[in-house]
Order: sequence, then C-alpha cells, then structure tokens
Amino acid sequence: MFWVPPLLLAWAVAGAACLRLCLAAVRGAAAAPGSDAGGGRDLTPYEAAFLSGGPGRVADVALVAMARRRRLLLAHTGWATVVDPHGRDEMERSVIGAIGPDGQSPLAPVRAAAATADPVRGIAERLAAAGLAVPDGAGTTVADAVRQVRLAAAAVAGLGAAALLMPVPLDLPRHLLALWFALPLILAVGCLAIARFEVHPYARWASPAGQRLLDTLPSGTGDTGDDRAYLTRVAVRGIRAVDEPELRAAFAHRTPPGRH
Repeated sequence: MFWVPPLLLAWAVAGAACLRLCLAAVRGAAAAPGSDAGGGRDLTPYEAAFLSGGPGRVADVALVAMARRRRLLLAHTGWATVVDPHGRDEMERSVIGAIGPDGQSPLAPVRAAAATADPVRGIAERLAAAGLAVPDGAGTTVADAVRQVRLAAAAVAGLGAAALLMPVPLDLPRHLLALWFALPLILAVGCLAIARFEVHPYARWASPAGQRLLDTLPSGTGDTGDDRAYLTRVAVRGIRAVDEPELRAAFAHRTPPGRH
C-alpha cells in the first residue's frame, strides 16, 4: 500500500491547483468591465509597457526613450551616463534620480529603482482604475494559476512514476496503478486545455479589457523615425524590439552580477 499516499498527494496537488485556476478565472470574469472599457483610449508607451510587461518594462521604455533622444548614454558595457539632467516627465526624472548625483551608474540598479518608483505606481493605479490593469491585491491571476497547474501536472507525473517503482501487491497490476495516477493528471491537463481555449492569452498585468486594447497596438516592424511608434513597439515586445545594437548590448548587462 505504499502507493496510496502518493496517489492521495497527487489528487490533492492537482485538485488544489485546478481549484485555484477556476477561482482566478471566475474573479477575472467578475472584475472584467464591459466591452467598452478603455474604448477610444490612446495608450501611452508607458501604459502599454505596463500592461505588456509590468513595472520593469516601463523602466526599459523610459531608458530607451532617453537614450534615443540623447539625454542618456547607455554604453554596451551596461553603464548609464546622464547627458541631460533635466527629465521631460516623471519617469525620466525617476531614472535620473536612480542614477544618482555622480551622473553614472550600472544599468541594472537604475532599472530596478525606476521600476519601483512612484511614477510607475501611479501608472498602475490609473490603469487599474480604468479597468485596464489587474489591481494590486487581486489574488492569484490566471497566469499564476496556469503556472501552478502546469507544476501540479508535472508533480503528478513524478509521483506516478515513483509509485510505479515501489513494491505493489501481486493482485494489483501496474497498468491499473498507472491508471489511478492518470486520473489526476487528466484533470490537470484538462483544466489547462480549457484555460487555453477560454482565457488565453494569460495576461499577468493586463485585464481582459487591457489585453483587447493591447491587441490593437502595432507590434511589428515599422518606421523607426516615428519615435512614438518605435517606443510603443518596444513597450509591447520588450527589448528584443530595439534596433540599435549598442542599446541591445547595454540591456544584456541589466541583470546584477550573481543573479540569474
């Protein structure tokens, strides 16, 4: 009977993860505003960045914008140097403040400080109030819950494999034991399939209305001379949308040493 505790654990893990996914989907549907939420609203690059990638993406867009406008020098070695100390908006001023009085700093701590600054929190609050972003403290999001179900499915498969390696009673065929473990695995995989069909894409920061608005923004290649369009593309796709090799090299050093 050594296989019974792993089976009970498999059911508990799969059931809890699937329940969290169902509750997250219900909360998201209940909190979703009407289909006209955000209708006619023109997202700024900062707002698009937050909905697409969260606070870190907002900091990235601010850094790219300042570098393109020659107000900040981002070296390929991963250092940021202030060229113009007068920020044009709150985000730029927070970046300059994060670099410090010396006017030069590694990019990683600057990005981290700018991502947690008051302007980013203000963007998050405004988007949440407009029904476009997931409010803080809303609990487990659908994206988080989907990750948990995926982990649960892997755990169930591992528990099943371990149980099959254990001694089993002679009157219990191993294929029957495998079938018992297949049931919670089918539950987890079935929930993932339903979520993929019903609530995909799994947005971490954007509400359903925010995701619909993001879908209307251009994310492909375009005229790099149009600064707003370029920054919007970076906001939606991230640093991989940056065309300049020097900038891409600078952001390759944005992770602090010793952290992965």
